[in-house]
Parts: sequence; C-alpha cells; structure tokens
Amino acid sequence: MEKKEIGVAGMTCASCVRRVEMSIKKGPGVQDATVNLATESATVTYDESLIGEDAIKKLVKDSGYEPYDVTMDEDGGADRERRENELAEVFMKFAVSAAFTIPVVFISMRDMVHSHSFSMPSVTASMIMFILSTPVIFWGGAQFMTGAVKAAKQRSSDMNTLIAVGTLSAYVFSVVSAFAPKLVSTGGETPPVYFETSAMIVTLILMGKYLEALAKGRASEAISRLASLRPRTARIIRDGVEVEVAASSLRVGDIVVVRPGESIPVDGVIAEGESSVDESMITGESIPVEKEAGARVTGGSMNMAGSFIFKATSVGSRTVLSRIIRLVRDAQGSKAPAQKMADTIASYFVPAVFLAASLSFAGWMIFGPEPAFTRALVAFVSTLIIACPCALGLATPTAIMVGTGKGAELGVLIKNGEALETAARIGVVVLDKTGTVTKGEPAVTGVTTVDGVSETEALQLAAALERRSEHPLAKAIVNAAEERGIIVLEVSGFKTMTGAGVSGAVSGTQIVVGSEKIMREKSVDVSTLLKAAEGIMDGGATPLYLARHGAVAAVIAVADTIKLGSKNAVTKLRGMGFQVVMITGDNPKTASAIAHEAGISETLAGVAPERKAEEVEKLKAQGRVVAMVGDGINDAPALAKADVSFAMGGGTDIAMEAGDITLMSGDLKGVVTAVELGRATLRVIKQNLFWAFFYNVTLIPVAAGALYPLFGVTLNPMMAAFAMAFSSVSVVGNSLRLKTFKATV
Repeated sequence: MEKKEIGVAGMTCASCVRRVEMSIKKGPGVQDATVNLATESATVTYDESLIGEDAIKKLVKDSGYEPYDVTMDEDGGADRERRENELAEVFMKFAVSAAFTIPVVFISMRDMVHSHSFSMPSVTASMIMFILSTPVIFWGGAQFMTGAVKAAKQRSSDMNTLIAVGTLSAYVFSVVSAFAPKLVSTGGETPPVYFETSAMIVTLILMGKYLEALAKGRASEAISRLASLRPRTARIIRDGVEVEVAASSLRVGDIVVVRPGESIPVDGVIAEGESSVDESMITGESIPVEKEAGARVTGGSMNMAGSFIFKATSVGSRTVLSRIIRLVRDAQGSKAPAQKMADTIASYFVPAVFLAASLSFAGWMIFGPEPAFTRALVAFVSTLIIACPCALGLATPTAIMVGTGKGAELGVLIKNGEALETAARIGVVVLDKTGTVTKGEPAVTGVTTVDGVSETEALQLAAALERRSEHPLAKAIVNAAEERGIIVLEVSGFKTMTGAGVSGAVSGTQIVVGSEKIMREKSVDVSTLLKAAEGIMDGGATPLYLARHGAVAAVIAVADTIKLGSKNAVTKLRGMGFQVVMITGDNPKTASAIAHEAGISETLAGVAPERKAEEVEKLKAQGRVVAMVGDGINDAPALAKADVSFAMGGGTDIAMEAGDITLMSGDLKGVVTAVELGRATLRVIKQNLFWAFFYNVTLIPVAAGALYPLFGVTLNPMMAAFAMAFSSVSVVGNSLRLKTFKATV
C-alpha cells in the first residue's frame, strides 16, 4: 500500500470535505482517504497496482475541485506561493467589492438621510445600484457561483450553494423590481430592491474568507518555522579548500564546517572541535548541549560557541528535521475522532438548511403580514446566508493543526489527531524502566575491596578485561576507569563466559570478573564481600565481583541511574490523577529500588519483553485508557497494545515510527506536556464544536423569523452575512489560542 498526500484547492466547508472523500474512496484500490479542510489536502492510502496518483487526482477533479502537488519538505503541502497568491486574490476581491458596495449601501439609505443634496429619483438610484452591485455579485462572488454549479453537477450542495442561491435570490428580485416592477408589485406600490443586501452579503463573506485565510496561515506556521531552521548554504571542505555550497546539495560523507552562531545544515558526527549546541527547536530543551568529537549533531540546531567540523551522515529527506516536518504534516492532515460527528452532520446540513429556508418562505407567504412576498424573500435569504458549514468543517482540524504544531515546538511529536485526543483521556501510564525512567546507560556507583586492594587497582584490573567485552555493564566499568584517569592495561587470554563473566591475564595475574554465579563456578569464595553485595542489590544496583589468583578482591556496584527529570515527571503524573506503573525485566529488588527513587508505588518486575504486552492488556481490561512509554524498539509489542504509546527519542536517530507520540528529549516530562497539550486541544475542539452547533441551531430559526411573533423582529440578510463570516473566523481564532500553550514541567 502507498500513502500519498494530494493538495485539494477550492474547498470551502465540511460538505466539500465529505464530497471529495466519497469521490476518492470510490476509486479501485483506495483503502482510505482523509480530507482536511484546514490544510486543504487529502491523505490517500491506496494499492499502487490498482490505481495511480494521476487517477486519484482525476477523482478529485471530477468531484469539482482542483488537485495540486504537495511539496512536503518546503512547507508540508501548504505551497507558500500558492497560498500567498490566493490570499492576495481574496483581498483584492474584497477590497474592490467593498469599494463598489459602500456607495450602493449609501444610496439605499437615501430615504433615511433628510437632505436634499442626497435625494434622487428611485429609477436612477436603482440603476446606479444595479450597475455597481452586478460586478460584486458576478466577479467578487464568482467563486461561490462556480462552486455552486460544480456542486449541482455532482448532484450535491455546499456552502457555495447557500451563498449563491441566497445572493442571487435577492439580486434577481431586485432586478425585476427595478426594471419590471409590475411583475412583483402588490397594491400598486413600488416594490423594494435589495441590491445593497446582495452586494453586502458577498463583500462580508469575502472579508470573512480573507480573515479566515490569514488565521489559517498563522495556524500552519509550525511547519514553516521548522523548515526555516534549515540554512540555505553550507561550507564544506573539498580538495583541502573550504567552499560555500547550497545546503540542499550536500551529500552523505561531506565534511562540513560550522562556525559560532550558525545553524547546522544536516545531521552528522563531529570529526574535529567542540562546542555547545542549542537543540531547543528539535528537542524542546532550552539548555545547550555540549558536543565534542564523536558526538552526533542534528540539522536545524544552532551552534552557540566554538567551531567544529563534522561528517554528514543524513541529508535531504532523511535528516531528523525533515522527518519531523513530515510527521507534523501527517498529524495536521489527520482526522481526530471528534471530527467524525461533525462530518456526519455536515452531510445532512445543507439540505436541512434549504428545507428550513423553504419552510420559512412558505410560512411567511401563508401567515405573514403584507408585503408577504418581500418578507418571505428576506427570511429565505437570511436563513440560507446565516447557516455556516464552514465552522463545522474547521472546528476540529484547526485545533489539531495548531496543537500538533505546538507539540513539535516543545519536542513532542504527535503522529495523528487521534493520538492527541486519546492522550487527553489517559488513566494509566505504564513506564518501561530501562531507557525510560532510567538513563539506560549503567554507571559504576561504588567499589568495595578486601584489605590490601585499593579501589584504583580494582578498577584498573576490571577495566582491562571489560574493555574487550560488549556487555553494557562492561562499558560502565571502562568509563569509570577512564573518568578517573586510570591507565587501562592490556589483557591476554581473554574469554567470555556464559552467565555474565569474563576472564583473562593482566600483567601475568589471572583475573575473573562476573556475577556470583560465575564465582561459584570458578570456586571463588565471596563470603567476605557477600554483605556488601546484598547492600548493592538492595540499592537497586548490580554487583560484579573481581577475583585474582582465585581469591575475591572486590565487588563493584553498577547501576542504571534514573534520569534527572523522572521523579518530577512521575510526581506530576500522579498529581494529575494517573495510576503510574513501572514494568521491567529486572529482579524485584532492583526494580523496587529504582521505583522508590523515582516515586513510583506500583511495579511489575521480572516481566519478559514478550509478556509486557500481556500486562498492558490486563490494565486495559480494567476499563481505563492505558498509555505505554518505552524506548520504541524493545517495547514495540507493548506500545502497539496500548491505547496511546510514547516512544522515547534521543533527539537524533530516533524511532519515530514506533509510538503514537515521540518525545524528542527522551525525558518523561514530555508525557506530562503531551497530556496537558492533549487536554488543552480537546477543550478547544469542544468549544469550537459547541460554538458551531450553538450558532447554527440558535441563529437559523432567528433568521427564519422565529422571533417575529413575540418581538416583531426579523434578521437583516446583511447581518446574517456578517454573522456567518464571524462564525468561521471565531473558530479559527479560538484554535490559535493553543499557540500560547505553556508546559508546566
């Protein structure tokens, strides 16, 4: 199956979204299609052997809309130039329409202005208003008219249909009233004209469209900001000479020079030099990270101080930054569960509005006071114009767009809208121990020796053997020796023994390093250090014995220490009402010690990797939403079973595909941030949907004339147009509040 994003231009409301989705889904081999109004795109999953990209674009075109190619690496599908041109076109149409409409409105108010200088014959006034309003309707409102025609060809209807029918009804009636008044006059009276109403409706809706486009542009800023992190040029060393080239032309293996204050163009490994690098836009961590030879650097991060040379390891679409942009773009184009209800309602919305408008017209004609036809027409037009399927279509996707973008700024990469929404409903958080609660990098925490053996001597002998081993605990001993400046000696006759042990000769002395089990196999008596070893285990560390010439010489404590932010994050999660559980394959003593240090009260110890998924299933069976937090590789089965999964990233080469949410900083506080952001986003979605439904449910009856029997009040179609424009802008504006979200940890 292939997954492709295709731009869809010309959509205006939730009805358009549904029409495009239904059209694409009819294609052979199309497994799924998700259309997003906010991003103006369709994400299609399809079988390449049955249907191609061109055929899918044709399906979009057949549904009445214009497909376009998405440029993922530039701005994630919202082609900047196309958007700017579109914005400029809408503004020009609004400005010109307003310039023509203002005098039309002014002339229509001549009877209210008691001044001879503004008086003119009705025929002359009607002629001028006709001349000025006609280009507003058919040029300024051309997109609504053509959109309505396209929808009609598809035997469908949408927002364009409502606007076109409403404005044309008022306009055609006005033309007849002005040039053939006898056809619509009652009792010999001169019938009214509504040129100002039809022109003002188009102008106000164009104003709303312009403000909406501006707001949607702000909502999609996250991708543009991420893309802007990538410098345009880079300096590389070629044939011993430093030359400046386009960053886009860099290739794997290029030697790149970075100076203070410059952005790093691509991913790589430092070959020479050292510096501190600001990775805040990648990981969300504000504190610069110290880098030296051998350290990995990420494209898009900022070099703060010092110069260095690095070798490019990932370029183009394979860099971490490009993958982040792609992930954010996918998330912004996804559909959250809350949107399904809005889409279902939208499919019935426009026909229901036409029914309400028609019933309103009939009611006024039958029961309304004179002039009945005029009042019926005003109610009909107002009902059509005030209905706003745009707000329904934008309520959820704009909130998801801003929420996922904000998450990316904070180092929390959210794969889709469903994950963000589910994160807000978490009840249980399951934490893998190694690499999640702890650093995943064992370190020597203590050395206990027998009389006559110094700590330095014990580490020197142990490090000589462990330097030849690939075991994580071995690396901890070698690092401890190097950090203390101990010279690591050469070893001969090195052997690895099953059961966590190594042996060999160091300067002619036979040495064995390993577990208590290995010592017993080698007939080494460890009784003198047994109490010390038990204390090490009680503290959550692993004891490794050192024996020389068959006698125990020392016991070394190696522990995987907890991350600095783990305890604070766990405290915060528990304070938010979550059940926090740690799961590990370690022995109960070690697990209990780590859990106690991190503030975790519930522990599942001795759980094999394949059984972690079963434990997650048991927690889900209790009826609570379960989140699993792991390193994204060893914990893949458990991550897949959880309702929402968090993969711990390292900020560089991360397993972004493993979890629903990736924490770039590799810190548990990202879970807190994701949950808080999910809750904030869900609140905004609920507010948006409430406003969209409340607005339509309340104001459509008002436009139809529900208040007239009680208060003698009817709604002017111009006010209806203003209210419609305000509805869409308010929903997008409310979503933009998420840009001010701040993490509490």
